[in-house]
Amino acid sequence: MKQALYKVLFLGFGIGLVNISFAQKDTTGKGGVTIVSSFKPVLREAAKINFNATPPSPDTTKARLNYEIPNQNLMLGYQPGSLKPLALAIDSVVKFDNSSYIKAGFGSLRTPYIQAGISLGDGETAGLNIYAKHVASESKRDFQKFSSTNIKLSGYFKSGNNLQWDAGLGMKRDRTYKYGYLPATLVFPADSLKQSFQTISGRVAFHNINKTEFGLTYAPEIKIDVFTDNLKNSESNTVLNAPLQKTIGKEFAVNLGITFDLTRFSPENKSAVNNTMYYISPSVLYKTAQLNIQAGIRPSWDNSKFKMFPNILADVSTQDKRFTFQAGWTGYIRKTTYQYLAGQNPWLWLPGTLRNTWIEERFAGFKGTVGDHFSYAAKVGFNKLNNQPLFINDTTAAGDGKSFQVVYEDKMNVVNFSGELGYNVGEKFSMITGLIFNQYSGFQSQAKAWGMIPLELKTNLRLQIIKDLWLKTDLFAWSGSQYLKKDNTPAKLDGAFDLNAGLEFKITKNINLWTQFNNLFNKEYQRWNQYPVYGFNFVGGVVFSFDQKN
Repeated sequence: MKQALYKVLFLGFGIGLVNISFAQKDTTGKGGVTIVSSFKPVLREAAKINFNATPPSPDTTKARLNYEIPNQNLMLGYQPGSLKPLALAIDSVVKFDNSSYIKAGFGSLRTPYIQAGISLGDGETAGLNIYAKHVASESKRDFQKFSSTNIKLSGYFKSGNNLQWDAGLGMKRDRTYKYGYLPATLVFPADSLKQSFQTISGRVAFHNINKTEFGLTYAPEIKIDVFTDNLKNSESNTVLNAPLQKTIGKEFAVNLGITFDLTRFSPENKSAVNNTMYYISPSVLYKTAQLNIQAGIRPSWDNSKFKMFPNILADVSTQDKRFTFQAGWTGYIRKTTYQYLAGQNPWLWLPGTLRNTWIEERFAGFKGTVGDHFSYAAKVGFNKLNNQPLFINDTTAAGDGKSFQVVYEDKMNVVNFSGELGYNVGEKFSMITGLIFNQYSGFQSQAKAWGMIPLELKTNLRLQIIKDLWLKTDLFAWSGSQYLKKDNTPAKLDGAFDLNAGLEFKITKNINLWTQFNNLFNKEYQRWNQYPVYGFNFVGGVVFSFDQKN
C-alpha cells in the first residue's frame, strides 16, 4: 500500500517540474526558437558500371614485310649484237593511254608506214590485244629495199578462281635483197637476190594466279614456230616449258622445271635434220628482305651430248633497296636455228649445219638509285662460249661477197662489261645511256670474232617541251666488227655514229601528228661488210586514238 502511494507521489512531482519549466518567462528579450541540430537525408552514391575496355597486350613481334620491287635497270645477259641496218627505228614518242590506235605515215624513201593496236575485253576476266605493223623503204641504190609485216594476237581468259589461260597467234614476213655485191656494176636477176622469210607462231599457256594450298606455283606453256623462206626451205621449232615452284615457309622455295626444245630443219631437196635439246633446272631459293640466293644446277642434253651447267645467283640489297650487289655463275644452251641465224643476218646462205651454243657466265655487279630520279647499274663478266656462230662474206662462188657463210668458233672467251645510267622526271623528261664492251679471245678454229661488235653505246632521250609537244632522240654508236677480206686476211669495219630525232604533238583529243628524222649525219656506215645503211631520211604522219579509257 505504501509502495503504490510512493509511485503516485513520484509521478506527480515529475509532472509538476515539467509544467514549471514551460511556465518560466524569457528574460533575454529575444523571441524565437533555437534549433540545436538539423537532419539532412543523403542517398548513398551508387556504384557505376565501368565501360572502358581493357587495352590489348602490346605485340612485340616485328612484322615481316617482303616487297617485290621490279628491276628498274635493264641488265641484259651476253648476246651477240643483232642490229639491222635496213630497219627504220620509227616509234611513238609518248605512251598512249588509249586502248586502241592507228598510226599511219609516209616517208622520203617511198616509205609507207602503218601501225595499229586494238584492245578488247573487260580487263578483268578476259582480254584480247591485236597488233599490226607494216613498213617498207627503197633507196636509189639498186635492190636496197626491204619490207616488214607483223601481225600478233594475244589474249587471256580466267577460268575458275585461280587459273588463267594465255594464248597467242602471230605472223611475220620480212623481205630484203642481197644488194651488197661488188663491184656495184654487176647485174643480177631480181629473183636471185631476193631474201624472203615468213614465220607463223602460236603459243598456249596457263598458270595459277595464287599459290595452291600446298604452296605450289606452276606455269606450263608450249610454243610452236614454223619458219620458211622463198627457196622452199622450212623449219619447225617446238618449245615445251614446265616450271614448278614449291614454297616452304616464308623464306625458302624449291624450283623444279623441265624444258624440251625440238627443231626439225628441212632444206629443199635434202634430208631433214633434227636438232633436239632439253634440260632440267632444279634449284633451292632463299629469300629475305635483303638477301636473295638461288643455288642449283642445270643438267642439259644437246642432241644426246650431256653437259652439266651451274645455276647460282645472288642479290644482296641494303635495307632501303637503294643499292644491290649481284653475282652469279650460270650456264645454258642457246639454240641455233635457221630462224635465229636469219634474224641476226638476213643475207646469209642456207646453213649447212646447226650447232647449238653452250654459254657459261661468271659475273658480278651492282645497281641502285640516288635520290628520286637517278639510277645506275654496272656488271663485269667472264664468259665461255662453245660453238658460237659467226658470219663471213662468201667470196668463193661468184666472188662478189654479197652472201654470208655461217662458220662456228669451237671455243672462245669473252670479257664483258656493261653499264647503264638513267635520269627520269615523271613523264616530262627521261634519259638512259647504256654501254656494252666485249673483248674476244681464246679462238681455236677462227682467227677473229667475225661480225661481232666489240663496243656499243646507246642513248635514248624523251622530253616534253611544252604541253602536248614531245621530243624524242636516239643516239647510238659502235666500233666496227671484224670481217674477212677476199684474200683471207682480217680487216675491221669503220665505226658508226648515228642520231635520230622525232617530234609529236597533239592537235585534238584523239589526233596526234608525228614526224621522225633518221641518220641526221647522213653517214652510210656498215653493220655488215658491203652493206651500207640508208642515208638521211624522214617519215611523218598522223595517229588516231579511239576507245579512250578514262
